[in-house]
Amino acid sequence: MNPVQAQQLMEIARRLDAAVYGERSAIYEAGVLELGVSLSTLQRLLKSVSVAKPRKRRRDAGSSVLPIEEARLISAMLLESIRANNKQLSTIVRAVERLRSNGLITAGRVDELTGEFRPLSRSAICRALHAYKLHPSQLLQDAPAVSLASLHPNHVWQVDASISTQFYLADDGARVMHKAEFYEGKPANLKRIERQRLWRYVVTDHTSGTLYVEYVLGAESAENLCSVLINAMQKRGAADPFHGVPWVLMTDPGAAMTSGIFRNLCRVLSIDLVINRVGNARAKGQVEQAHNLVEREFESALKFQPAKTLEQINAWATQWMRFFNSTSIHTRTRRSRYGVWQLISPEQLRLAPSVEVCRELAVCTPEYRKVSNLLRVSFRGASFDVSSVPGVMVGEKLLVTRNCWRDKDSAIAVLVGDDGRERYHVIERIGVDAFGFAESAAVIGEQFKQHAQTPAQVSRKVLEQLATGTHSEADALAARKAKAVPFGGRVDPLKYVKDTVLPAYLPRQGSTLNVEAPTVEVAPLSVVEAAKWLRPRLGQLWSPQSYGWLLERFPHGVPQEDLEAIEAELKRPVEVRRGPFGSVGGV
Repeated sequence: MNPVQAQQLMEIARRLDAAVYGERSAIYEAGVLELGVSLSTLQRLLKSVSVAKPRKRRRDAGSSVLPIEEARLISAMLLESIRANNKQLSTIVRAVERLRSNGLITAGRVDELTGEFRPLSRSAICRALHAYKLHPSQLLQDAPAVSLASLHPNHVWQVDASISTQFYLADDGARVMHKAEFYEGKPANLKRIERQRLWRYVVTDHTSGTLYVEYVLGAESAENLCSVLINAMQKRGAADPFHGVPWVLMTDPGAAMTSGIFRNLCRVLSIDLVINRVGNARAKGQVEQAHNLVEREFESALKFQPAKTLEQINAWATQWMRFFNSTSIHTRTRRSRYGVWQLISPEQLRLAPSVEVCRELAVCTPEYRKVSNLLRVSFRGASFDVSSVPGVMVGEKLLVTRNCWRDKDSAIAVLVGDDGRERYHVIERIGVDAFGFAESAAVIGEQFKQHAQTPAQVSRKVLEQLATGTHSEADALAARKAKAVPFGGRVDPLKYVKDTVLPAYLPRQGSTLNVEAPTVEVAPLSVVEAAKWLRPRLGQLWSPQSYGWLLERFPHGVPQEDLEAIEAELKRPVEVRRGPFGSVGGV
């Protein structure tokens, strides 16, 4: 719109505001001719240059004929039809039909003048669900997230593995995985390069945002995870200051993360392992975002300069990692990642043992030791005092492992707290003066906070109880575990189908199909076999003369289809007896 058109529009708008009843149509027609546009376009353009009066709010705005109880039933029915991927299988119309046909809801109103029942439209029901905050689009939203804070660099690390969806390492170097060749529809192609696919491990420091990246081949295994973590903790030179042992390590519940070898490594290094709940990947959102950064900033360059070996890829990744951590400004700290990490104090920086020692510690499985009557345990050829271990008892077994920080004069007792997480207690060797040892309390666990429940969460619990027919959250959960039928089986989802009167269809005229029926011939019985069949049926009427008559009439065998006729014939008096073929049977 040029300035001339804007001025014309403002003049038309002024005339419309000053027009009296009956003059607006002529003004609109003149404006259409003046600007050379349609009436709808003119009205749309006028809205951009004039301020329209707000519409008057209806008196019944915000209210609905649909009661809250019926709205909850409809919403619960819709939620029951939602698959694991949040795809809704049942529509609002179908859910209303099923509930209405079962007499659970009316979802309508009665006209006071005519007495006619008028069902609510789909849009009216949808608006009511939105007003009650019961619409599936509202209930399926994620619960509010709580921001987590760490105390200092190396306080909390996050680690995660992800398979590269862009490249795999062939015999002649890194290759691009083209979508036309590698996708779920061609599993044989993916299987062929399974051992050549690149796995990307990323470790991030929660406070500074520093990231460590390393690539491995094969799969997400416990050995690869331990190797990457050990390498991340090592000192790598002046150009890369990031090193040390974290106090807390956050991971997902993958098979490698929960393996025994990885847990052993965390246990002996006094790392508090925090595994997020299944399906709650956002708990370690920092490392998830780090994967995205590596893909965009580093892996995008591999297409222009293909690597030949895994070592070359990791060398390039190390160069990029140092550059990124040194130059990229973090949006939260407003400083570079390495710059923030350098603020770590000597007390907060725990130096890791060598790679060889860490690998030995990774396979050092904790051992059970029996507590003696002196409150001592024998471990690695020495005695340790366990009198300070909470809840220790004589004769019970205590899980003991090495203490890599003070391997000569102490060990670690592994306990399980009330929250189900492992706790570590330092036990001293007998004959050495006891001294204080810093506890590795999980600050994140102790300072756990949670938002107040949203209306959607409250409604979700109410609907869960409504669907299971219970009155508490625990009873609803038990009903779900017991595979209880929703709504107690009161809802017949196909009742509207059964109640529908289907039309009667006229029979259609057809033609007879001439088919020659096969003939079945049965071999005749011998006279002896026929006599065995007839004798119990004739009883006292059977006599030697009957056998003789049978032998005389059927010397070559008795047809099976004539047995009933023969039985009837033998039951006649002897004087009037006739054979089955009309011959006189008198003796």
